[in-house]
Amino acid sequence: MFGYIMPYKDELKVREYRVFKGYYCGLCKTLGREFNQIVRLGLNYDLTFLALLLSSLENKRDKLKGEACISNPFKKKTIIQQNNSLKYTSYISVILIYFKLIDDWRDEKSIPSLLASIPYILPVKKAKKTYEDKYDIIKHYLNQLIKLEKNNCEVIDESANTFAKIMEEIAVAPFIIDEKEIRILKWLGYNMGRWIYILDAFNDIEKDIKEKNYNPILLQYKYNKSEDIEEFKSRIRDSIEFTLTFTLDNIAKSFELLDIKQNKEIIENIIYIGTRHKMNKILRKGVVINEKSL
Repeated sequence: MFGYIMPYKDELKVREYRVFKGYYCGLCKTLGREFNQIVRLGLNYDLTFLALLLSSLENKRDKLKGEACISNPFKKKTIIQQNNSLKYTSYISVILIYFKLIDDWRDEKSIPSLLASIPYILPVKKAKKTYEDKYDIIKHYLNQLIKLEKNNCEVIDESANTFAKIMEEIAVAPFIIDEKEIRILKWLGYNMGRWIYILDAFNDIEKDIKEKNYNPILLQYKYNKSEDIEEFKSRIRDSIEFTLTFTLDNIAKSFELLDIKQNKEIIENIIYIGTRHKMNKILRKGVVINEKSL
């Protein structure tokens, strides 16, 4: 359910793309420094965006530096040096990925997920100790989401709202103290979570039909086993697109209220172009071609 919030590369300047990669690699480096090298595999675009957004609100400009990478030790990459936002998002990333792996093990008895969760055991304890309030709230809403799934909740807004509450919580780092910024970030995070959840549900339609997984779209729009999948998707596409577009508009309106001090062009690219490109790619074709790693 992660990896949907990213820039549209073709519309970025070379320097802007280099800076975004710097945040992506900076989060990766921070995960390694704060926890262990294996948890770096849980790196995703959505948390990179959060680190970028939170950093943009600070007066202190981020520093770029060339560093070697574990994936290519002989070639230096541009890295954003660790800051408050990267450290915070690295801890949140560990919590989210750990719960995702445990959920996959519980629901699907996925041995790979169970094994993958082992390197997260000590890191998640550290993350819980550091951000106990965030950990407890994330766990609370994930448990609510599990209950909705077990009860085959047929209302996608109810399931999406529960996941959105998680994103609402993590969008506000503890070092954000301005009340106006907190309200705006919560609303932005809420809508981002809602958008991710619904788009992910649409993206997983074929997989969930095949594996008989819970998917609120299939339930709300009364998918019938005799119905052709592409015909079903065509039948519901306009309704889903309207909901997703409305949610993206809320994200954009929230962003416009923030006092962005750096990297505004990159964030605008992600919010106004990148998310819509990703949405159209999934809605129109019904599948996502895996994006290459930065």
